[in-house]
Amino acid sequence: MKNCAIVGINWGDEGKGRMVDLLTEDYDIVVRYQGGGNAGHTVINEYGKFALHLLPSGIFRPGVVNILGNGVAVDLENLWKEMEQVMSQGVALTPDNLKISNRASLVLPWHIKQDELEEARLQDKKYGSTKQGIAPFYSDKFQKKTIQAGDLFYPEYLKQRLADLLEWKNLTLTGVYGADPYTLEHMMDYLTEFGEKLKPYICDTVEFMRQAQDDGKRILFEAQLGALRDIDYGIYPYTTSSNAIAAYAPVGSGLPSAKLDQVVGVVKAYSTCVGEGPFVCEWFGEDAEVLRKAGFEYGAKTGRPRRVGPIDIVATRYGVAMQGATDIALTKMDVLSYMDKIPVCTKYIVDGKETDVFPFPAALAEAKPVVEYLPGWGTDISSVRKWEDLPEQARAYVEYIEQAIGCHITYVSVGPERDAYIKR
Repeated sequence: MKNCAIVGINWGDEGKGRMVDLLTEDYDIVVRYQGGGNAGHTVINEYGKFALHLLPSGIFRPGVVNILGNGVAVDLENLWKEMEQVMSQGVALTPDNLKISNRASLVLPWHIKQDELEEARLQDKKYGSTKQGIAPFYSDKFQKKTIQAGDLFYPEYLKQRLADLLEWKNLTLTGVYGADPYTLEHMMDYLTEFGEKLKPYICDTVEFMRQAQDDGKRILFEAQLGALRDIDYGIYPYTTSSNAIAAYAPVGSGLPSAKLDQVVGVVKAYSTCVGEGPFVCEWFGEDAEVLRKAGFEYGAKTGRPRRVGPIDIVATRYGVAMQGATDIALTKMDVLSYMDKIPVCTKYIVDGKETDVFPFPAALAEAKPVVEYLPGWGTDISSVRKWEDLPEQARAYVEYIEQAIGCHITYVSVGPERDAYIKR
């Protein structure tokens, strides 16, 4: 397969980074095509344990070129800090294996400040932002009021562009929120400090990707979050501010002519959710806490406890359709080993009627789960590497999900390590 996208099927946090790290041995290029530093991909390999927020998860594979595409919200400061952390653990990052699109727009300090101020204004009606400036950033981008990474190479243009944006942005910060204004000197100092560090990595990735396609290179497209957080197809308004679906990969990567040969959708063997919004299958109380601790379900970016529940077939089937998934990677199967019986949310009750169709967002708040149970397997499966060595009940669980969501489960993850998986 030449072009493959690895995407989230549900609310995010499904284990995409782990799958990218695994599959990159078969690819030449890994490209992040949307989102910013507002979520994390956890990767465990021979270098150690990493929580990546902006860096593509292919950086650990020698010979793989990693790209931050034009669709990514690039926070120069946080990206540089992440790079320093990764390099301190023995991972080489150079302009040869890490490239930043010159057409990617930059998250600036005022985006983060505005994000914080708006969440505070919303109070109990907040969207659950990670306060990384993502919503204000994308809003500004579509108003054509951002700085592009390539602007750093044109200092006079950059200064004038920044002055124009500063005048506009300060009207919002001071007039709407009563916050202190930013100064041109402060912003230029910020862009100089971090821009100079990252300029060696900024280049024309559009031309690079076109040439790579012509040369027959194998490209892996890496998404952030999941289908249910997509700005158009997710649980709006409790979504991210970009398109997390595979269909956006060609646009956000810098290769709009790309055609995807494979879409690997990542699904957790149970459900988790970070942030606000409807979560029909959610558990509360002791059952939730036991599952949360068993799976160590805490946000890679925020450390917030994740909301948890049984796998949601209604939401997962919808996510598979929105992503156009050709294969599924089912992660964290080993976490369920403590359960005597495995819960599955098979349908919703909406307006007093059972349905297996994922509802319009406004109807989700009143939806109730219909839960059925499958037999547990009652034994540790984390060392299993062959399908036939899984307990019969574990294989039955995988096959049940596969049939219910209508997509082949190709990979079954039984641990966080790179080799802790079964390929069917």
